[in-house]
Amino acid sequence: MAEEILAPLAGKVVAVNIAVGDAVEEDEEAMVIEAMKMETPVFIPCNGTVKEIRVKEGAEVEEDDVLAVIE
Repeated sequence: MAEEILAPLAGKVVAVNIAVGDAVEEDEEAMVIEAMKMETPVFIPCNGTVKEIRVKEGAEVEEDDVLAVIE
C-alpha cells in the first residue's frame, strides 16, 4: 500500500534527499522545507521504496501538499 509524504507547513523545498527507486526506512530525512528562515526536516513515514517524487528543490509548497509517495 502506498503512503504519501505530506508537507508539514507551507514553504520552499530547499533539499530533496531521496530519489525514485531508493529503498528508505521510517524516520529517514526525505526533504527539507524552509519557512521564515527556519529549516524544517520532512521525515519518511514508513519503510519502503520511493515510487514518486512530486516536488523539486526550489518548489513552493503549501501545508499538506503531497511531496512524495512511498510504496
